[in-house]
Amino acid sequence: MKAPRFLLPAEIEMAEAAVFYETQVESLGLNFLTIVEAAVYGIVDQPDMWPDIGHGIRKRPLRRFPYSILYRLDGDEIIIVAVMHQRRRPSYWLGRV
Repeated sequence: MKAPRFLLPAEIEMAEAAVFYETQVESLGLNFLTIVEAAVYGIVDQPDMWPDIGHGIRKRPLRRFPYSILYRLDGDEIIIVAVMHQRRRPSYWLGRV
């Protein structure tokens, strides 16, 4: 399996969330990024573990934060489609697939 690839909008979402959390509590943004990184490594280890929510997209919730990583498998590549807040606009990412 290749290293996962983030779509640019997903990368931006992740960075914006980290900045937001960092402005709330020192080191919370870094903690968010650490949890995202651990979740991505888990996806690489077991890409079929998380449920398919339609359109070939799988959803891996993060612990401690109200976010999920949405990804799809494309051959031997994992493509991160969104780092989605779970309580906002649930289908906004559909245009990315």
